[in-house]
Amino acid sequence: MTYPTRAFGTRAATEPLSLFHFVRRSPRADDVVIDILFCGVCHTDIHHSRDDWGRANYPMVPGHEIIGRVSAVGADVTRFAPGELVGVGCMVDSCQRCGACGKGWEQYCENGSTFTYNGVDRQDGTPTYGGYSERVVVAQGFVLKVPEGLDPAGAAPLLCAGITTYSPLRHWNVGPGSRVAVVGLGGLGHMAIQLAKAMGAEVTLFTRSPGKETDARRLGADHIVLSGDADQMAAVASRFELIIDTVPYAHDLNPYVPTLATDGTLVLVGYLGPIEPTLNTSPMVLKRKAVAGSLIGGIAETQDMLDFCGQHGITADVEMIPIQQINESYERMLRSDVKYRFVIDMASLKAMA
Repeated sequence: MTYPTRAFGTRAATEPLSLFHFVRRSPRADDVVIDILFCGVCHTDIHHSRDDWGRANYPMVPGHEIIGRVSAVGADVTRFAPGELVGVGCMVDSCQRCGACGKGWEQYCENGSTFTYNGVDRQDGTPTYGGYSERVVVAQGFVLKVPEGLDPAGAAPLLCAGITTYSPLRHWNVGPGSRVAVVGLGGLGHMAIQLAKAMGAEVTLFTRSPGKETDARRLGADHIVLSGDADQMAAVASRFELIIDTVPYAHDLNPYVPTLATDGTLVLVGYLGPIEPTLNTSPMVLKRKAVAGSLIGGIAETQDMLDFCGQHGITADVEMIPIQQINESYERMLRSDVKYRFVIDMASLKAMA
């Protein structure tokens, strides 16, 4: 049984998203069929749909922050049952046999992860289409349980923004007494502050905007440092064990490296591309400081993140939109005109003729 499916997608980099019809596959024995309730809107959706990174495949249906309810399961599915609230993040498959997959790092699969959209199904070679749609069909190993009590709309961005910031916090062993800084207060930054605070860290926000202080403190920041103020930057020299840099465009990293403690790390989670201006390695070499990168998280770690958020009542700050406003939301995101994540109410798609 295949599933005729309505979605919003685009057929070219220069075209807006509009109503698109396609067919979801018949469920395999280990598949879960999910009716989508909410889907978060990520900067990556803009980059892919407009081919900013040069690897777009059209037609494309974006969306990888998916919350929905199970409507059917394949014969071999044991972990899920119809009616359960579940999530699907950035991946729907990996080779599951390489060294990275063996460590639970499916996002770094040595044979290439299969992403939720703009990818190719490993078994039948068909395109993968994302969460701006009525339903999705996903192997049970890439479906996540959503803890009871979490607002499902606020939980949707956890599947990308949440795990993108949770993974480096866990990898660099953040805990009680850790000194963590976050660069940028947006979709990623507002998650990083909440998660680091819940882990017991002392949290500082680096921002260029004085007006961000009230929100930053509400989310859990202990300190706010204006990155353009030389005196404030000098006052936090050699302070932070970890800096989570969430800025999604090229920017100068040199002012932040001196604020790292010896053996500290600045982790890029928002930007892909060349570093401009050139990074001065002197403070890195002299004090064993590092600049690193991190990509989402594996499936087990993503489930850990959801469970952690369930325990601490952490969700994203969201603005709900109907799918008919998706193109407008893209333009608003590019202007940073959202606090802090758009989430599509998929009932708006179901209501369309």
